[in-house]
Amino acid sequence: MTPTPAPALTIGFDLDMTLIDSRPGIHACYLALAERTGTYIDADLAVTRLGPPLVEELVNWFPPEEVAAMADLYREMYPSIAIAATPAMAGAREAMDAVRAAGGRTMVVTAKYEPNAKLHLAHLGIEPDVVVGDLWAERKAEALREYGAGVYVGDHVGDVRGARTAGALSVAVATGPCDGDELRAAGADVVLDDLSAFPAWLAAYREAPRA
Repeated sequence: MTPTPAPALTIGFDLDMTLIDSRPGIHACYLALAERTGTYIDADLAVTRLGPPLVEELVNWFPPEEVAAMADLYREMYPSIAIAATPAMAGAREAMDAVRAAGGRTMVVTAKYEPNAKLHLAHLGIEPDVVVGDLWAERKAEALREYGAGVYVGDHVGDVRGARTAGALSVAVATGPCDGDELRAAGADVVLDDLSAFPAWLAAYREAPRA
């Protein structure tokens, strides 16, 4: 049987601070984890540096030998605390719709625990064709390559590195912890203020002649 060819246009998106404003939910979950464990966590500080995997934040608050267990506990608590508290970012739905209107395929590639990433998207009614979790920075290239993504959209310099490692165009949005200058310095090909600007950018990108 001849395999079905992939759509000519496959675009990947990061999740936290790209498609969703996960700060309120994550803030609440860190406070709950602190209360549950009796360990101080500066939730205000933690939500200013979203992007890297959970364990990279937890090492700031727990001894190394406890981090894995605390990550499991956090993920167990997360659905009942963080999902309903997390809104979509401005332009998120419209960005996904623009890819579909162009006949393309959408995917989400995130460092977040995949089951929780899927819960967020389902709660908000955002339905990408593919969701891959538990990948950060350069490792995001694994999924981007597997599904033939030519563009990856994210808010963190780690997302830029993932796109570049995959040989994909890096479109950055300055809605997370990294500002436009940081994103450009990391090698982003395009920097947008937020996803509200994405549909117009996509239309221009599709019309531009290819080398």
